[in-house]
Amino acid sequence: MKAAAPKIVFRYRPQDCATGVTRSTTQRLAKTLGVNETQVVHLALRELAARVLPQYEADEGPLTPVQCKQIKETAPKGMGGTYRSRLLDLQRPESDGTSG
Repeated sequence: MKAAAPKIVFRYRPQDCATGVTRSTTQRLAKTLGVNETQVVHLALRELAARVLPQYEADEGPLTPVQCKQIKETAPKGMGGTYRSRLLDLQRPESDGTSG
């Protein structure tokens, strides 16, 4: 026998606002999406989680100057023998985005 999933109390708002919706809005979403009201809530929470929560493990922070140098030395050169990297040059504000 399956264990019951944990439950929460959920109350609709009396009117749609920045922090909630009415049941009518949820019903309209369910009809439009072709799912039930519970699935609408799950979809909304999943979308919020994807926007708000990190989707990857935290790393050790910014690259060191040695790591930046190693990347520049091993990165494929462009047609003119130079590279352009906004990502790497963000760490060096004095750079104009090109190097050789």
